[in-house]
Amino acid sequence: MSFSSDVKNELAKQIASPRHCQLSELSALILLCGAVECDENGLYTVFLQADSEVQTRKFFTILKKAFNIEASVFDKMTQKHIGGKVYQLVLQGRGEISSILKSIHITDEDGNIRTAEDGISHSLVKQSCCKRAFLRDTFLCIGSVSDPSKSYHLEFACVSKQFADDLKQMIESFDIEARIVKRKKYYVVYIKESTSIVDMLNVMEAPISLMNMENERIVKEMRNSINRRVNCETANITKTVNAASRQTTDILYLRDHYGFENLPKGLEDMARVRLQYPDATLLELGKYLDPPVGKSGVNHRLRKLSELADKIRG
Repeated sequence: MSFSSDVKNELAKQIASPRHCQLSELSALILLCGAVECDENGLYTVFLQADSEVQTRKFFTILKKAFNIEASVFDKMTQKHIGGKVYQLVLQGRGEISSILKSIHITDEDGNIRTAEDGISHSLVKQSCCKRAFLRDTFLCIGSVSDPSKSYHLEFACVSKQFADDLKQMIESFDIEARIVKRKKYYVVYIKESTSIVDMLNVMEAPISLMNMENERIVKEMRNSINRRVNCETANITKTVNAASRQTTDILYLRDHYGFENLPKGLEDMARVRLQYPDATLLELGKYLDPPVGKSGVNHRLRKLSELADKIRG
């Protein structure tokens, strides 16, 4: 099972306690996973996508908690095809259903039916807790998040620019940076930073997924840190070996074409010590000299030897 599925399964079990938050959750489920129709006799019919089992179960649970209504999926004969998707009838009626739809801002006083293309009803999500609830079920319906062991990316695929703009504004009300990009027929609201995704999981109240991501992030950062350290040490070793090889070549050239006896005493000692200890560091070479010389002094003498070798070659 993917990390995104784990997050959704956790969110499906998370139901807000306050009734006003439950109304926000119901609204998100119907807007994003459902469809509402009304005939000329005022008969309302509510559908949910047939393949959204997790969302449907949560819909019935909240319906029972918020309105004390027992409901179930109707017979498969009541399936309906809308926009290339199969929907299942889950609720039907007049007065009581009309009242429910009004309370969750799916319909207004004039009977107009709101869809996701109309955006989010701001009067439904005035409070921070209601925004959390709405975001939770919005992710449940149209959200996805990548495996944190591979990359950091969380997104909502919105069917309209208005809904995407409203959703982005809601996310940013929690000080989380979000962006919008057009992808085919969808307006995708996405979050890239790992810390922002962690904050988003916290806002949606998915603590288990949050901890799993944090653990993965710690392991990933530790692995990257170790790799950086190894690469740095490897680069330093390579640099030291190359420098020692170059110095040894210059000193051998001086020995064969100039003679150590023609060198000043300090440079002669330095040349002999370098040849004797070809793998030693500058600090170690300085300790082999008599009297001992510091790292900068060793570097100065080796540079003088190289300059002299270059001069003779020239």
